[in-house]
Amino acid sequence: MADDSRTHTVGPVVAVLTAVLSMQFGAAFAATLFDRAGALGTVTLRLLFAAVILCAFTRPRPWTWTPEQWRAVVTLGASLALMNTAFYGALTRLPLAATVTIEFLGPLGLAAILSRRMRDALWVVLALGGVVLLGVGDGAGLSTGPDPLGVAFALVAASGWAWYIVAGSRVATTLPGSAGLAGATTIAAVVVLPFGAATAGTELLRPDLVLAGLAVALLSSAIPYTLEIRALRDLPKKVFAILIALEPAAAALAGALVLGQVVEPLALAGIALVVVAGAGALQHSRA
Repeated sequence: MADDSRTHTVGPVVAVLTAVLSMQFGAAFAATLFDRAGALGTVTLRLLFAAVILCAFTRPRPWTWTPEQWRAVVTLGASLALMNTAFYGALTRLPLAATVTIEFLGPLGLAAILSRRMRDALWVVLALGGVVLLGVGDGAGLSTGPDPLGVAFALVAASGWAWYIVAGSRVATTLPGSAGLAGATTIAAVVVLPFGAATAGTELLRPDLVLAGLAVALLSSAIPYTLEIRALRDLPKKVFAILIALEPAAAALAGALVLGQVVEPLALAGIALVVVAGAGALQHSRA
């Protein structure tokens, strides 16, 4: 029985870890497209293909949705548009590890607010200390000081991530399966399309960029979302939260391997503090 229980847990754990790595390597690969499509063009490609993939698999029926369900889906779509656009904007000015670490303050802060316990406020303080270490750590791409606009974009992405959690919870309680996510992703794609088309123009139609956009959508959206949803059926929330808190560490790995952004010891210590703070806060969260 013990072996069966262990096997039952190992599968979901591997699924979440795969999702975390897929998400961050997808982000790193997306950053390599900025010189051809720009940040807005890249996020447009990602959301468009993610919407097509999710709609093909879930086949949502929006004509049957109630006004309440539509409001929830539109809100989630707006959060996706904000979070992804700001995140890619930050990536044009900050290393991947720094961007994800700052962005992680969003769900961490939300967890502390919903908890309203002093202990969880201390987790946020610990995470802020980690971000400070990351900012002064040589080799994180920030040795000359963090780019203010890049940090601002990352903080907007952090607020978007927190908003996404709240909106996603509402959609999950009003719509079955992943139909709401598919609809929200479609709305997000429609929102960013005019901006992506205005900046990248016909470049978005290049076959190589189309294929690259499809790969980004698979790595950053379709694969991780599917794996996480399936893992949540069998994985305790505490374990899931600890694994998700590894996002900044996975970003450091992806940034180093794909983008050559080597993170030095002091910055790694900062990332470690954020990971510990995230695991501590999220496992007790009601978000």
